[in-house]
Amino acid sequence: MAIALTPVREGELWAGATWTVEDEDVLAGLIARVAIGQARVAERILNEDGLIDVGYPMGGHEGARKLLEVGPTGDPAHRDGWMFQVISWIAAHRSGRPGVIRSPHMRHADKGLDGLMVEFDDTEIARVVISEEKATGNARTMVRDRVWPEFRDFETGRRDAELNDGVSTLLADGGYPNPDAVVAAILWTEKRAYRVAVTIDDTHASEKGLKALYKGYETAVSGEIGRRRAETFQVQDLRPWFESIAVKATAIINAEEAAINV
Repeated sequence: MAIALTPVREGELWAGATWTVEDEDVLAGLIARVAIGQARVAERILNEDGLIDVGYPMGGHEGARKLLEVGPTGDPAHRDGWMFQVISWIAAHRSGRPGVIRSPHMRHADKGLDGLMVEFDDTEIARVVISEEKATGNARTMVRDRVWPEFRDFETGRRDAELNDGVSTLLADGGYPNPDAVVAAILWTEKRAYRVAVTIDDTHASEKGLKALYKGYETAVSGEIGRRRAETFQVQDLRPWFESIAVKATAIINAEEAAINV
């Protein structure tokens, strides 16, 4: 298993999970799959809770390596942010909620929603979950100054066009019948939920630290606790850790390319 989830909750304010990497090699393999354009294969691996016999494609290796490289500025933030979105996508699959989850973007610093999920209750849409996912060395500032304003924008309806398009596309890709009609009929204030996922260090690793980190969530997003999800991934040495996983994922891609060309 790549990632394990431990539930956390703060009264009626928010609920979610902390993430723990159980096998870095498995995690690197999944990231390599996504980087090379095989998110659907990675999803099958996650859903079957084990590796399956699916080969890598004949091409796409160079583009995959680019995703795992630091850009020309030398700042790893965009590369690490993309990798964290993949990790968050994996964690979303591990949560076990029935529904469809949008695959990670295939480029660094893509504009728009970080993540999007549509969850089902029997055959009905239970929730549309808007996800903000940030790999940062200053979690509280990021949550307070970037994430809460993003959520407020969605709550006021300013970004409904973007959300409607994202949900209808996700449903169509998932084979859901007549997605545009479904989206038009959704009462967004009742169906909309939010998920914030950030990297943390020891500062916010305790119950008190998490409470301070997510202070103000209920103000940005009102209503019952199910609308406010909070996820954390503790990384003490943020940039070196992401670099180590990128090196492992790149090695996997290189090995697969070499095997194909034998």
